[in-house]
Amino acid sequence: MKQLTQIKQAPQPHWVGDGFPVRSLISIEGDARRTSPFLMLDYAGPHEFAPASAPRGVGGHPHRGFETVTIAYQGEVAHRDSSGNHGLIRPGDVQWMTAASGVLHDEFHSEEFTRKGGTFEMVQLWVNLPARDKMSAPRYQTLLDAQIPAVTLPNDAGRLRVIAGEYERARGPALTHTPLNVWDVRLNASHSATFALPQEWTTVLVVLHGEIELDGRKLGASDAAHFSRDGDSVSVRATEDTMALLLSGEPIDEPIAHYGPFVMNTNQEIREAIEDFNHGRFGKLAA
Repeated sequence: MKQLTQIKQAPQPHWVGDGFPVRSLISIEGDARRTSPFLMLDYAGPHEFAPASAPRGVGGHPHRGFETVTIAYQGEVAHRDSSGNHGLIRPGDVQWMTAASGVLHDEFHSEEFTRKGGTFEMVQLWVNLPARDKMSAPRYQTLLDAQIPAVTLPNDAGRLRVIAGEYERARGPALTHTPLNVWDVRLNASHSATFALPQEWTTVLVVLHGEIELDGRKLGASDAAHFSRDGDSVSVRATEDTMALLLSGEPIDEPIAHYGPFVMNTNQEIREAIEDFNHGRFGKLAA
């Protein structure tokens, strides 16, 4: 059994652009080395947006050296990047964008969601890349809800969607650069579940809605539980209907250099990323 090492209580929310009210449940500054390969996790919402005439969101900005994983629960986001990729992320869908050597992209509420308004709820997870892949070509994976396998948990405990990695015999559709699991978990109130996990992997459980008991302690909405790498399983009990993300991955044992939207291995590589961005080498977004 993996040992609970820390519970991080729900942080204060802040805004990213004017479209994403987020809580940073994993942060690069405080967590990245012990949560490797996971760098950051922002939980946006749930938040009610009134109808509007102009889409809210974040304008063109760069990324290099890692991947962004956007999981949609409620609302819609329109995305486009300098590699020519574009699309809509709808409830149940996942966008897995490998920035790698560098992209510009923007993210706004879709036209329909902007016009109608409603409840917005999404997660954006940043996943690090090993040094060998940081300057590889960017890649964009659209993972539709229908493509993501869902597994019923034993004893009617709930269900689990396998976004990346493997649970029992179900394999997630995401292509990853290092071994990892991203599981979208729904637990039924008054039920318990045990999850088998690889030895020596990082493991983080993030509660989005509801409440669980873990080692005699309770975790509520926007709390994150961190576990020892030693051990091969995690057991939880839901005291309420609960929505959570269970993340596990093989650590990337390399230095981390970080500045804003760039995550590399050295400060020199960060300076090169800034210079490349300033000289337009990340490409352009279409008008």
